[in-house]
Amino acid sequence: MADGKRMKYSVKDTVFRDMFSKKKYLIQLYNALHPEDKTITQADLEIVTLQSILLNGIYNDLGFMVRGKQLMILVEAQSTWSANIVIRALIYLMSTYQDYFNANQIQLYGSHKVEMPKPELYVIYTGDKGKHPDVLSLKDEFFPDTDCCIDAKVKMIYLQDSDDIIDQYIGFCRVCNEQVALHGRTLKAVKDIISICRDRNLLKEYLSERETEVEEIMLTLFDQEHVWNIERNNIRAAALAEGWDKGKVEGIELGVMQNKTQTVLKMFRHNMPVEDIADISELSVEEVNDILKKAMVIH
Repeated sequence: MADGKRMKYSVKDTVFRDMFSKKKYLIQLYNALHPEDKTITQADLEIVTLQSILLNGIYNDLGFMVRGKQLMILVEAQSTWSANIVIRALIYLMSTYQDYFNANQIQLYGSHKVEMPKPELYVIYTGDKGKHPDVLSLKDEFFPDTDCCIDAKVKMIYLQDSDDIIDQYIGFCRVCNEQVALHGRTLKAVKDIISICRDRNLLKEYLSERETEVEEIMLTLFDQEHVWNIERNNIRAAALAEGWDKGKVEGIELGVMQNKTQTVLKMFRHNMPVEDIADISELSVEEVNDILKKAMVIH
């Protein structure tokens, strides 16, 4: 930033998580999901977003309880389609339930039937709907035509002709894609994103209130690409200046690629979409998928 100061954000500190951590925006999200509920208040909502549920740092975008123990809603934002979304949602659900049982000292090994909030799973998909389903089912996707003992269903939310906060968020994401394509992952792109979204009334209030924080969040995600470019270029320039042959330079660059591979795996474990990992790492989607397959992360 202009004053040289940088706020600390991690990969999981996204605009989505930042915005909906504020209850005045969270209640707008709930209203979009449940327009029939006319009596909800901010006091009825309790955020239970998972911060780190496994040793590898998996976390979900947003989780919140409604009216105490009545309803538990988990929401993810995704830009890349994958049937694995429903698996992740199930993991988040079970881990959130575990936290709930532990926090309320609920004993699952006794004979008394416990009470638990009803779950609802949603994914806000910022890409085009195409032929994607309205509901993503674990059984239908992974165990079709079989007698499966378990199922989980995720309601998919796509861009609609609406001005609610969900459609505004999807519109914001699309403006992001357009401006990054024009200006790269730069401060100009970020400032133009905020300006355009304000003009189009996309998250206008949030962006006006949190402009500095939004810039910092987005630039933190952009910074990794810049760091990789500097590292690669400096290593090549220094090696060639010292008269190293091409083979040695390529060997060093292989080491840089190995470091990049570790970062790709870390971003994937932080639940970043493959397309976003590719953008940040300057790899193609195919190269990212190849890294993940070789590491046996995906099949």
